[in-house]
Amino acid sequence: MKDLFSNSDDTEVSALSQHWNAVIERLGNEYDERWMLRFVRPLRPAGQTGDKVLIDVPSQFTLDWVRNRLQDTIEQFLSDEIGRPISIELRKVQGGRDTVPSNESVVITPSAPSNQPSFIPNPNYRFDNFVVGQSNRMAHGGAQAVANDPGGQFNPLVIYGRSGMGKTHLLHSIANEMRRHRPNVRVEYLTAQVFAEEFVIALQTNKIDAFRRRIRSAEVWLVDDIQMVLGKDKTQEEIFHTFNFLQQSGRQMVFTADRPPSELFVMNDRLRSRLEAGLVTDIRLPDTETRIAILNTKAQSKGIELSFEVALAIAEAIQDDVRHLEGALTTVAAEASLSGQPITLDLVQPVLARSYSRQRPKPNMNLIITVVGRAEDITPEEIVGDSRRAPIVMARHISMYIQRRITGDSWKHIGKQFGGRDHTSVLHAVQKIDAMIAADPAFAAKVAWLTQLVTDGPDLSRQPGPVRG
Repeated sequence: MKDLFSNSDDTEVSALSQHWNAVIERLGNEYDERWMLRFVRPLRPAGQTGDKVLIDVPSQFTLDWVRNRLQDTIEQFLSDEIGRPISIELRKVQGGRDTVPSNESVVITPSAPSNQPSFIPNPNYRFDNFVVGQSNRMAHGGAQAVANDPGGQFNPLVIYGRSGMGKTHLLHSIANEMRRHRPNVRVEYLTAQVFAEEFVIALQTNKIDAFRRRIRSAEVWLVDDIQMVLGKDKTQEEIFHTFNFLQQSGRQMVFTADRPPSELFVMNDRLRSRLEAGLVTDIRLPDTETRIAILNTKAQSKGIELSFEVALAIAEAIQDDVRHLEGALTTVAAEASLSGQPITLDLVQPVLARSYSRQRPKPNMNLIITVVGRAEDITPEEIVGDSRRAPIVMARHISMYIQRRITGDSWKHIGKQFGGRDHTSVLHAVQKIDAMIAADPAFAAKVAWLTQLVTDGPDLSRQPGPVRG
């Protein structure tokens, strides 16, 4: 066997590409999409010699992260797919940088010429396979309008909603639609977190001019998860000036966020006002009919036969985002494949009961202060009381933050529940926690853990320690 196959070896390239796609899909089921976008999807299989697969990595930072946290898992998954023990060798691409193409389908191709677009959108994310319902009709229409008339009336376009609702799908759909008509259109896509990291690296290495030229040469600028720059003042300032430059040049900008710009409290006022000046639209949880349509679309793309009764049963059991729906469909299909049975209600119902029991009611304030209080060794009475001791105030602020994020209750309603406080007190608490989350990853992890406890049901045996401000 040759030491390393080339891109012209279609059979070997295709086989490795298929194996790699399967590994990416398995990793996507276990890791948050933000980590996938940042560290996994930029990886590229470059070739294979014997039982070793060469993986191209865009930066030393990504290489170290993958080696320390994911290499063993990737080797295990790749061995499973190929059918024998496989090791991987990580290789930093010469002159590489962290990009976030978010491609689920990886195709090994020669390096693109310099006049080609720097971002290749996921070909599976298109307008024609985005299921439209009442929950996302405005966002879908706005994205299509932007693709057909970039720099026109909807500039910027801001799409917000919780994770897993299809925001990234629409960003890639815009890029795919534009490239269909103009193959060499220059689209720059990145998450706000990656923008912040690249901006800092550019400052540290005296390459800020090159960084700005790259971003500002884009005809379309797509920024995912803009809330990730909250608390990063210099990064927000850079985005503000980039925004002004691109807008004055008639370039199109699209941003996604997990909340509307009006609730990005720690954001630079000038930048927030720019975001609010365009079309701001949300994507909400899909209704039952839309969930059924999503399941049917996903099933068709995977070659799965799904009756209406089965789709209805899954849709009623999974009243959540698109990712959970797709996960349930994958689980059901796997069960049918392993058991050699067709996908019927008799097969599906036990799977749903076992893995996707009816969703719990939305957590309330009493549960939240109980979870936070037990984690902090503070009583619920102290949390809603008048004490100004720092640990109690911090627990109170975290509780308010979690309630606002999970329930969406009004500031006034939350303030009333927390000892009859004014709505401005709740607003201040949420702003403070937002800023601390943006500035301190360890604190952010603690709050995320507490939030997960609240939504999953408290299990303090997993408690990592008190949350301190």
